[in-house]
Amino acid sequence: MGSTSDKVSGKANEMTGKAKQAVGEATGDNEMRAKGAVQETKGKAQVVEGKAKDKVKDAVDKV
Repeated sequence: MGSTSDKVSGKANEMTGKAKQAVGEATGDNEMRAKGAVQETKGKAQVVEGKAKDKVKDAVDKV
């Protein structure tokens, strides 16, 4: 998976996770809120991974 796709997937997971948390909050569904929090965290990690890959690629390109 490339850095761009990591970042795009990550943002999608963040947004979906936040939406799940909002639905869980509105309906009192703690399981939905928890799943949303996990998905949001996963998304943030994917974005960080994509940014790290960009930095490595930039460093290699400079060599």
